[in-house]
Amino acid sequence: MAGEERTLVEILEENNQIDLAKYINYVSAPQAGAIATFSGTTRDTFEGKTVVELRYEAYVPMAIRCIKSICASARSSWDLHSIAAVHRLGTVPVGETSVFIAVSATHRADALDACKFLIDELKASVPIWKKEVYSNGEVWKENSEFMARRFELGKNGGGCCNGRKTETKTHSRKGCCATKVKVDDERDGVLDISPR
Repeated sequence: MAGEERTLVEILEENNQIDLAKYINYVSAPQAGAIATFSGTTRDTFEGKTVVELRYEAYVPMAIRCIKSICASARSSWDLHSIAAVHRLGTVPVGETSVFIAVSATHRADALDACKFLIDELKASVPIWKKEVYSNGEVWKENSEFMARRFELGKNGGGCCNGRKTETKTHSRKGCCATKVKVDDERDGVLDISPR
């Protein structure tokens, strides 16, 4: 869109809840006919286990750079007015928001597609780590989007640490869904990753 590109990216330190209205107000504009949002909240169960809370850690400077880069990529694919992306760190109890995305555009298709792209890419590539705390234990979790990206890099014979060039598919305006993967239990130090 013509004029100033408005992008707000924040990583909130522990004990700071996400003020959804703040970010919706940030992206609101008279020329924006659509505002799309995504709110990721802590649910109370996972695969039959009672979830008590989630705990997030991040490499904050890199996380902010990565999210800004993802926002720039979204702007290059969709006609957007404003973007707001925020992620919370520390403990996030059941029912509270850990990540929030708000996108405004003249038309709903651009806002909706860009919002989905932003959350999918954030979960796949931003250095923010999640620990699920259950009533009977805890475990660090990898996002399925991250695992799908890792699977794709492996298929192309590449990876982040082997020095070879890799090719990854870029998103299109029609959608941004990555391949879903299933991660089986760890056996002998090797994760079995197979597409769903």
